[in-house]
Formats: sequence, C-alpha cells, structure tokens
Amino acid sequence: MTNNSTRRRFLKTAGVAGVAALAGCGGGDGGDGGDGEMTEGDGEMTEGDGGMTDGEMTEGDMETRLSWHAGGTGGTYFPLSNEFKTVVEDNTDFTLNVQSTGASVENVGSLASGDADFALIQNDIASFAKNGTGIDAFQDNAVENLQGVATLYPETITVVTLADTGITQLSDLEGATINTGDLGSGTQVNANQILESVGISDYNEQNASFSQAADQLRNGDIDAAFVVGGWPVGAIEDLANTNDLVIVPISGDNRAAAKEDASWFADDTIPADTYTGVDEAVETIAVQAMIATNAEQPEGTVESVTGAIFDNVDDLSIKTDFISADSAQDGMSIELHPGAAAYFDA
Repeated sequence: MTNNSTRRRFLKTAGVAGVAALAGCGGGDGGDGGDGEMTEGDGEMTEGDGGMTDGEMTEGDMETRLSWHAGGTGGTYFPLSNEFKTVVEDNTDFTLNVQSTGASVENVGSLASGDADFALIQNDIASFAKNGTGIDAFQDNAVENLQGVATLYPETITVVTLADTGITQLSDLEGATINTGDLGSGTQVNANQILESVGISDYNEQNASFSQAADQLRNGDIDAAFVVGGWPVGAIEDLANTNDLVIVPISGDNRAAAKEDASWFADDTIPADTYTGVDEAVETIAVQAMIATNAEQPEGTVESVTGAIFDNVDDLSIKTDFISADSAQDGMSIELHPGAAAYFDA
C-alpha cells in the first residue's frame, strides 16, 4: 500500500530514470508474452542450411517477427491484440508476439527503446509522450520517434466498488483505499488526474492490474478501483457475476471539472446491463485507445499490418461497433506513421 504522500512516486521517479527505462518495468498479469510467445526451436534451421546452428533464425525470420505490446490480461488491450495477431498472421507474412504489459506509459517506453514494434496506448498518453509534457514521466523528455497508426475505440473510465462499501459517489472516496491501476499505465495517470480534479486528496493508493484489483475488491483489501478500457471489461464482468457491483458515476460537476482540467476527456456512458446487477446506465468519461509504433518501422511493414487489421474488421469480435477505417483517425493525437498514412490515403 502506498500512502497519499507518496502516491505519485512512480511518475516522479520515472521522469528521473528516463522514458526508456519504462520499457523494463514488469507489467500486466505477469508479462507472460501472450499467445505469440516464441517457443524453443522457432526459426530452427536444419543441418546444411548455410552452416547455421539449431535455434538460430535467418534474417528473413527476424524481419517478419513483430513484437506487439498490449496490457493486462483482465482488460481489453490483451484480448483485442490477440485478435489483431490472428488477422495479421492470416493475411500477411508477419507473426506477432503479443505481450502482456502495464499498458500505455510502459508501452511508450518499449516503443521508444525498440523493444516493441507496435503497441496499444491511450491518445492522451501519446500526446504527453510526443510533446514531452503532461506528466512527470515525459516532462522535458519527449519520445520523438513515437508515431501513430490508428485510433480504435473509446476507453471508458470505470470506477468500480462493491455494494457493501457504501461508496456511491466520488466524494465517498475521501480516505478510501483505491487501486488506481498498474504502475506505468494510462489508468494510473487518469485516476490521479480525476481524483485531483474533483478534490479527493486523502486516499491510500494501490497499484495492480485489473484482474488483481478485482481480487482485491473481493477480499476487501481495497474500497474501489479505477479501470480504463472498452466496456465490457472482462475483469469487471467476472467480478459482477459473483458480487454486488456498484459503478460510481463521473457526472455533473465532477465530469465538468475533470474535462476542464484535461481536454482529452470526452463524455461517455456505460449502458444499462453491461454488467450483471447494474441495471441503469452510468455516466462517466473516456479517452481513446490507439495503435502506435515507432519511426524505425519500415513503411511497408506498417502499411501491411494496418491493412490486415482494417481490411478484416469483420473477423474481429471485440469493439467492432467502433473500429473502422472511416473513424481510425478520430482523436489521433500524434503524427501518423507514413505506412499508416499510405494505407488510409489509398
């Protein structure tokens, strides 16, 4: 548990350590590499292939293997990234290694260092990183090689608690123990922004993935959790199936205050019955999920991956009401990679 006096320690130390160091953070639900993890023998050469030894990869193998950094397995980034993996591998010569991570801020560090070729991040975090502003992790430390590919869907900010906590509005969070999301995630950034905007200053902060936050709520270790992701979020669905859930609204003056302090927030609503037992719509706010890459990626690679995804949206099952080529530049907050531009301008 982290008390209020140190609740922004990560963001301060990250600025000192440098953005590239964020790529080394442990994140998500163990960072197990996802479905695209290479196994022993991948790229193995047979005897007589140019004198190469077992386990070595040809230059061509290395050029077609792409690292894709997602988020925690209990959110939307990870399962959606694995759907992208399927359509890319079915429609191109590339293979994707999808990795579970701490999400947006960590993923920017991975793109900056070249540890990731593509990643999912929030549009607000992308803007902070590219411009070297907004949060301490990027202050005066711009990620100049960060480039956009496409925006995807609204990332709803969900404040979740259980009925027996008695928390029904944001003001009830004063003095509470709150999971604000993984260290290095956009969720943590957004949570602290919102709490500050609405005047909540006395709280104990914990930092863990969405799935771990759900377990903490079940066990009574925390009072509430912030989750940022496209609804329905799997970890919240699972929690709602076994517990009486309350989604705390961000509405009225609270919504106005958050939007005044952070222009990237937009009005959003979680529909009734999205989660078991939550039978009324809940007003909140959202940011935008997007695919990002780095300037070092070849134009042809980015164009092929972008085309595979947006030419085959019908093969996806997650957030398909929002993902389309027509809306893929809505809310794009940074410079577009030339390969993505080539696809969308064609």
